[in-house]
Amino acid sequence: MSARKPFALRRALAATACPVALTAVLAACGSSADPHGAHAAHDSHGTHGTHAASPMAGMTPSARSSAAMPMPMPGMDRMPVGNGLSDSAGGYRMVSRTAQAPAGTPLTYRFTITRPDGEPVTGFAIDQTKRLHFYAIRSDLTGFRHLHPAMAADGTWAADLGSLRPGAWRLFAGFTPDAGAGRGKDFVLSRTLTVPGAAKAVPLPGAAPTAAVDGYTVTVRGEVMAGMAHDLTVDVAKDGRPVTDLQPYLGTYAHLTAFHAGDLAFAHLHPRTAVRGDHGGPELAFHAELPEAGDWRLFLQFRASGALHTAALTLHAG
Repeated sequence: MSARKPFALRRALAATACPVALTAVLAACGSSADPHGAHAAHDSHGTHGTHAASPMAGMTPSARSSAAMPMPMPGMDRMPVGNGLSDSAGGYRMVSRTAQAPAGTPLTYRFTITRPDGEPVTGFAIDQTKRLHFYAIRSDLTGFRHLHPAMAADGTWAADLGSLRPGAWRLFAGFTPDAGAGRGKDFVLSRTLTVPGAAKAVPLPGAAPTAAVDGYTVTVRGEVMAGMAHDLTVDVAKDGRPVTDLQPYLGTYAHLTAFHAGDLAFAHLHPRTAVRGDHGGPELAFHAELPEAGDWRLFLQFRASGALHTAALTLHAG
């Protein structure tokens, strides 16, 4: 998802800010049976982009350094309206009749996005190959889902969430209207969902910069401070060797979503690595800007060998 930058001045100051050591943990995510597992559906190879390198002959050292930086992905200079913790923003509202769902029963969650006049929105701009991105997260930052639901002609979306474990959940919809008052603006709205039953919170895992995910080793490098722009780098390896055959997923080589521990505030970290066919990796660059201090749970999704892999990352922003 793309984002509009309200922190332009902070970005300019970030280069001189005191570095904060990154502490991260990556845990394999697979089935909902895993307390810290993840579930992803409706994935897509996406569209391919190209990035032509500029000639560097005759450039000053600083110019060469700037030219060598990864090209920002389309739309990464936009930040969504709000932090995703409300069902309304800018006159747009996420509406659903479902506030509770039984445990152990597959759920199709239906909702609409209404515009300022109360009518359903049916026109959405494409963002990372999709018209709408839908996320579900349990209050203890487990049970992650990232879906791309279908929309009916009347503007009703249907997200197949599968079976949810008991507890408090928050469901997010990220979208950009292609007409009206919100045209070109990125919104992230959310609603809560309760699944009755005995709910035991799972503690957030301890921090570590490297972990194994479905046989892959993922290592995170970088610095982060709340409210400031930073670059993060993800290295992917398998059997001790760098992975160079990552396949496109949602128009990039990896998708990174973050939720703040405690209030579940939403943030999207933007890919900066251009796509050139089915040979991504081993190093992936991301633009990170987390608006609040504290622990964040990040979910990294990447496609390799025809399968989608999801890894969970705990990151502290100072």
